[in-house]
Amino acid sequence: MPAPRRSAALVLATAVALTAAACTSSSTSSGSAATNPAALTAFTPTARGQLAQVTWNLPTGEPLSLDPAKAGDYSPSTVLSNLCEPLLRLKADYTYGPGLAASWKWTTPTTLVLDLRDDVRFWDGTAMTSADVVASLTRQLDPATRSVNVDALRYVSAITAGGPHQVTVAFKKPDQLFVKTLTNGFGQVSEAAYLKAAGAGYGTAKGGLMCTGPFKLASWQAGESITLTRNTAYWDRTLQPKVENLTFRFITDGSTLTSALLSGQIDGSYEINTATARALAHSSVGHLYQGDSAQTVFLTPTAPTSPLADVHLVQALQLVLDRDAVIRNVYDGAAQELKTFIPSLVWQHGPAASTYAQGYAALPAAPGVDVTKAKALVAQATTKSRSITVAMAAGDQQSLQTLTFLQAGARQIGLDVTIKQLQPTQMSGLFYDPSLRQGLDATIVQGYVEMPDPGSYVEQMTDPGSLFNWVQYRNASVSALLARARSDADPARSAAEYNQAQALFTKDLPILPIAAPDERLFLNDRLSGAPASFAYINMPWAAYLGGTGKGNG
Repeated sequence: MPAPRRSAALVLATAVALTAAACTSSSTSSGSAATNPAALTAFTPTARGQLAQVTWNLPTGEPLSLDPAKAGDYSPSTVLSNLCEPLLRLKADYTYGPGLAASWKWTTPTTLVLDLRDDVRFWDGTAMTSADVVASLTRQLDPATRSVNVDALRYVSAITAGGPHQVTVAFKKPDQLFVKTLTNGFGQVSEAAYLKAAGAGYGTAKGGLMCTGPFKLASWQAGESITLTRNTAYWDRTLQPKVENLTFRFITDGSTLTSALLSGQIDGSYEINTATARALAHSSVGHLYQGDSAQTVFLTPTAPTSPLADVHLVQALQLVLDRDAVIRNVYDGAAQELKTFIPSLVWQHGPAASTYAQGYAALPAAPGVDVTKAKALVAQATTKSRSITVAMAAGDQQSLQTLTFLQAGARQIGLDVTIKQLQPTQMSGLFYDPSLRQGLDATIVQGYVEMPDPGSYVEQMTDPGSLFNWVQYRNASVSALLARARSDADPARSAAEYNQAQALFTKDLPILPIAAPDERLFLNDRLSGAPASFAYINMPWAAYLGGTGKGNG
């Protein structure tokens, strides 16, 4: 989250080949036609020129850690995707291919063999071997690591080196999801010796990192900036960075960011909000791009005692929230309506895309406004309370506008919604610390699905043992179907099993889907090349970035 993603945050991009430049699609990213007439772009035009310095912004603030095992949010992942590489590389359309692992195969239903590249070196010149991979993966089983990815290891019984460039993963039961987890932070590889020496300080401003990516961590000045430098010895000769120095700033205020982008103090940023997008739409200094996304916005109760743990009240709120108005006014049309809280980019380009599409099409349409029916549902609710306190991040105007729409609708059916704005650290912390959810009944989630599998996200909300199953949801049929989908080696059959689970949890899981926003990226005219799809979050996006010949390099 700021949402459950993979195993600690709920965390998408468009159908074009990784090498395509400025290809566009007017199709949907989330299961219904886009309201916004703007085409979605997977990549910005191919960069040609070298740049000595680029300054980039992280609009969600400074990372708490750059340890891949602890990176469960936008800011750390945006930085880390250029530093620490995963075993498999995510593509702009949410498919994936070889990364640090040149190939992989299931030798038995419970044995996965990864063949590693033999030409990869860490920034310090040390060759990457299977020992580094084993250390990077197995450390996440140690509670002291506090890994946000531990669910990826749910069915793993052993991870061993089968030679200097081969790793074998043994499972207690088949787990097809595991391969997909290797595309994100869980699969990012660090140097074993450096990990041991750094200990708990790994990934901090003081402890540093040791990885293999196209950029190296040069400095981290807490509260001010993080600077990366080009890795001139990077193994992938097709993806040599054109940017020599990349500095990240932490401007979270939208007005300040707008001014910095317009003045050229900041060269670019992902996650441009609507107010900033309006100010930048006709800018003479740069371009605003809109890409496909795996982001998802929804309302979820924060405790089993919440009034919204009663699905009748959630369904009632669905009937008084005017989603069309939210998409039109909050997102300026740059979002899609959702039938469930999983955006389609997660599955729409994979081997079972047609099966998933059939399951999504079979779901009931998102309901329109019906106050009379909503009042009847409120009357059926067994909970006595009609007051609901909803948390959001302070300063997040899009969440505030959305909740204001919800508040007005709720008032028509006798529900009193109080909006509580939390400071960023408290808002981020409530997803992991139950004490920070005290006094709250619900929160608006701006999450993202991080890997190309819808079940990876759904499990976080439905599994009885999940960190994010705050309402203690239990549906034995849903759990059994998702477990079968996770273990099934046949993609179409796995998708069909997921569809069966989806048909059930959309009826009784107390979550209110709101929208799937498109990705919005701003680039100064002197820059180009970066992916515009949300897949940037786990791609070495800055390695594509370079000059256009305009402005100073």
